[in-house]
Amino acid sequence: MVPGMTYADFWHRYLRAHSRGSTRAVHYAGTALALAALTAGATLDWRWLAAAPLVGYGFAWTAHVVLEGNTPETFGHPVWSLASDARMAILACTGRLGAHLAAAGPKGGPDDPA
Repeated sequence: MVPGMTYADFWHRYLRAHSRGSTRAVHYAGTALALAALTAGATLDWRWLAAAPLVGYGFAWTAHVVLEGNTPETFGHPVWSLASDARMAILACTGRLGAHLAAAGPKGGPDDPA
């Protein structure tokens, strides 16, 4: 966590921590599977509710370690990170993520996790 960081600052840091398309793709898969597990938990079996965060975070954290080579932003700002996961997925689905990635600037700034 960086003292005095605003959500706008965090959003750019978050996007730089997800600079690889492969990292984002694994995030999207984890998010979709977690949502499916939540749906199954609400309608079929409560154990799917317990599986949802394991699946979602499991995919995301693996992508950060294996593909991106950094630490997930979840550890510093868990609520902002979860909101940003959803925001990133929605922007990607609507074709508007590219502008946000460009505005975030290159990876490697002083506040980047790397």
